[in-house]
Amino acid sequence: MSTPRRHSIRDVARRASVSIATVSNVLNNPELVAEATRARVLAAIAELGFVPNGPARQLRAGRAQAVGVVVLDLANPFFTEVVRGVEDRVTEADGLVIVCSSDDNPSREARHLRMLEQQGVRGVLVTPAQASLDVLSDIRSRGTPVVLLDHTADDMCAVAVDDVRGGELAAAHLLELGHRRIAFLNGPDTIRQCADRRRGIHRAIQQAGLDPQECLLEVTLPALNADAGEASLNQLLAHRRPPTAIACVNDVVALGVLRGLRRRGMTVPDDIAVTGYDDVEFAGMLSTPLTSVRQPKYQLGHTAADLLLTESTEGTTHEHRQILFQPELVVRASSVVS
Repeated sequence: MSTPRRHSIRDVARRASVSIATVSNVLNNPELVAEATRARVLAAIAELGFVPNGPARQLRAGRAQAVGVVVLDLANPFFTEVVRGVEDRVTEADGLVIVCSSDDNPSREARHLRMLEQQGVRGVLVTPAQASLDVLSDIRSRGTPVVLLDHTADDMCAVAVDDVRGGELAAAHLLELGHRRIAFLNGPDTIRQCADRRRGIHRAIQQAGLDPQECLLEVTLPALNADAGEASLNQLLAHRRPPTAIACVNDVVALGVLRGLRRRGMTVPDDIAVTGYDDVEFAGMLSTPLTSVRQPKYQLGHTAADLLLTESTEGTTHEHRQILFQPELVVRASSVVS
């Protein structure tokens, strides 16, 4: 069965008995067309099921309406909530969001960025998968605005959370509860958030007058997901000095830890305390509600999108802004015995 032919603007003009220019004005500048003629053209569009060519309309209008978003992992609910904030702000500007996941892979990230640039997007929001921002600088030099999402920078717009402070909050909480052997399940230092949260945990331990070498058992996970979190328990619980508390780099890792502890018949927090990071929606809904460092996820996305839309409008007169939100510790039953 053959694919139905896609109708063109010429077909619409023929059906409505008007010029192609009139159809174009109905689509792009309807105020220029008489009401009766506009109604005739819209009726022809509906009858034919005509769909305007988006890229062509963007070229005529001189501005793309699509915004690209490249995040580390769409399976992580943190990024789902961030993207919702992006989408709401871009929708207010009558735009469209194209979302990609790099899966923490710099090569995959570069491929997504190249394709978005080729599509002529209005700009891109990126949570970088690597420490170097050279690829993003190259994109900007070719005229596509870039805003860093959940990341810091000095020479481009960026929206982030103070992750050093967030790591400090989590560790200080566990130290105040009397824990002196804390495991930290983290990702690689090439991911800015992981490096900053590690710095915060070290700072809290040092401020308590303790030695991180003695208090902290650090594990770099192969992936920042629940399966990796659960698998790490084999190493942690077999250690000659097993931890009494586990601080996780995000809530998804913490979910895997809680699942693994339950399968081993261990209770939280009586046998071992657990904290997460991000405070995603499910954190407070678990059978043992999760203590977590809350990030303003929706506001991150909404603010980053607003900066991008502003930059794409102002062009060379734009002055870059860096916005840093503060995290908040939300204490629940996974760390405090009721």
